[in-house]
Amino acid sequence: MDWCRYRFRSVWCLDAPPAAVYAVLERAEEYPRWWPQVREVVSRDERTGTARFRSLLPYDLVVTAEARRQDPAAGVLEVAMRGDLDGWARWTLTTLPGGATRALYEQEVEVRRPLMRALAVPARPLFRANHALMMRGGRRGLAAHLRASPPPV
Repeated sequence: MDWCRYRFRSVWCLDAPPAAVYAVLERAEEYPRWWPQVREVVSRDERTGTARFRSLLPYDLVVTAEARRQDPAAGVLEVAMRGDLDGWARWTLTTLPGGATRALYEQEVEVRRPLMRALAVPARPLFRANHALMMRGGRRGLAAHLRASPPPV
């Protein structure tokens, strides 16, 4: 097992139609408005940006993300990442009964930050818990954002 590699999977059920959720998720530069652990996103061009994350543990992660796939019809957004984390992340949105959204988040990354690599074995449970807290904050933030900005009818 490579202790510096991680696979994450989160499922968020959101009370909004997939098109509305997609419209928010495709605007990564606005994530800091609703996702507390996403501290900063700076667009470099229309396909690339730099993001800075921080959850409970006292360190920031910085990645450059490049859009790989943006498919509103399929409900898929995917980016390649490099920096403190190298790998990819993907959102896949599907419709639930009643028109709500199931948002599946998948991520496969390798940690590149030297301190995290050095602590890969003893701190792995903490790193995973830190990620889970970040995802919980994102789900809550997105749900509140969608309630505050309902899609036009």
